[in-house]
Amino acid sequence: MKNTENETLKRSDQLVTHYFFLLDSHLNDLISGKTNDMFELNDIANILCVSQKHLIKIIQKAKGNHPCHFYMEKILEQSKLLLSDTDWSIAEIAHRLTYDPSNFTKFFKKYEGKTPSEYRMEVKKAKSSPL
Repeated sequence: MKNTENETLKRSDQLVTHYFFLLDSHLNDLISGKTNDMFELNDIANILCVSQKHLIKIIQKAKGNHPCHFYMEKILEQSKLLLSDTDWSIAEIAHRLTYDPSNFTKFFKKYEGKTPSEYRMEVKKAKSSPL
């Protein structure tokens, strides 16, 4: 029985690791223009050869939140990097991340508490001010 439990734990750990790797890889592909379609959770589950329900259960058990929570965190993280490290327009960043520009602004403000423009201005101001 212990072997089965250990194998299940190892498989769960592998799924969690592969889930996060897949998120990072997919977002990089979106940003670089290699793909134009945002994965849905069901797409990710299919790639990982598990049901969406099982993926949700494994991620929640291992990390304490729904997989979509981490997906949104990764999108927000990439958004912030693009806003601070590129001169791409906000519309271009939105499109790369498969958002309509107005929905991207709403998404960003909901999670960051400020618009993408406000965030970009704060970052530029912080970079240009002496310590």
